[in-house]
Amino acid sequence: MTHVLTLNSGSSSLKFGLFEGGSALATGFVGGIGAQATLNLEGGGTDLRNVGLADVADHGSALNAALHLLTDRFPDADVRAVGHRVVHGGMEFSDPVPVDSATLVRLAALEPFAPLHQPHNLAGIRAAMAAFPQALQVACFDTAFHRTHPFVNDTFALPREYYAKGVRRYGFHGLSYHYIEGELKRIAPHLHDGRVVVAHLGNGASMCAMLNGRSVASTMGFSALDGLPMGTRSGQLDPGVVLYLMQQEGMNAEQISDLLYRRSGLLGLSGLSSDMRTLEAADTHGAREAIEYFVFRIRRELGAMAAVLQGLDAVVFTGGIGENSRHIRAQVCAGMAWIGIEIDATRNAENATVISTEFGRVRVLMIPTNEELVIARAAAGLLAASGC
Repeated sequence: MTHVLTLNSGSSSLKFGLFEGGSALATGFVGGIGAQATLNLEGGGTDLRNVGLADVADHGSALNAALHLLTDRFPDADVRAVGHRVVHGGMEFSDPVPVDSATLVRLAALEPFAPLHQPHNLAGIRAAMAAFPQALQVACFDTAFHRTHPFVNDTFALPREYYAKGVRRYGFHGLSYHYIEGELKRIAPHLHDGRVVVAHLGNGASMCAMLNGRSVASTMGFSALDGLPMGTRSGQLDPGVVLYLMQQEGMNAEQISDLLYRRSGLLGLSGLSSDMRTLEAADTHGAREAIEYFVFRIRRELGAMAAVLQGLDAVVFTGGIGENSRHIRAQVCAGMAWIGIEIDATRNAENATVISTEFGRVRVLMIPTNEELVIARAAAGLLAASGC
């Protein structure tokens, strides 16, 4: 049986999955790459948690550690394709593509657009090329789902030559939104064909307005910094703040990048943690205000998305926070009856798929996302098309 491996490389982490016939045999995670690395693996009769790894200094060694464990648990696995999450596809890549050395060069040219993500994504591809030289490598892009945006949701009010150079609103979390779109089509086609706002809430957070299953607006723009506040990222920011930091605080580009990507968001506001679970359990002024701001921005963007869609038929919560925090879902939806949103407290507490009341005009759902499955399906599809 042919197998597909999926890889999702972060700055200090590696998610991976082994798929057979569209089903996951195992999924895993290597965290703390370059520091105190740990490995988790679930599937195939295995449930490993926080296993310490030695000598995992980069994504290549992390992949080797993951493959060693997968080979031990699945000795007969025949990996014919490896699917990769790539954050930025720029203007050129709007569908999954096979990756060779020439494609890698084109993807590396996009690193200035996503400096904290793209290099690690490509490091994972290079490591997989070395580990599976005969396998088909497939890149799947987080920006691709949003290439259906109309011009007004794709541009900034800058001189037009910058738009031509690629300075535009790309949107991210597209693999997650693609999965939710497919699930809505499967379980609620009448909602899929309507006006839907999906809130992907996690350490990275964004929202997407879908009309007839197509993205027409996203809270994220040119970079993964825009829109909602996140675990350590600022979210929407007046550009004048960046000028102030440069001119009055004397900060250079690297220092500003570190501030906005790593020291802001929930962590910066709370002074405590970037983890929503920690903030919800804490009884501190900073934690409460961080949560209040997070909820406020979601509600504000929800109203804006409804305006873009000229109405609202459904709201979908997904992502780590969206799937697991009944408190955040309840706070976001509280007082939103004016737009047709009313949730059932019991359903919400039970993490039901449909958490709205029977009489609410807008359906509110909680659907767990599965980016790895989207990647696996794309890789399997291109493998079949190649005749291999």
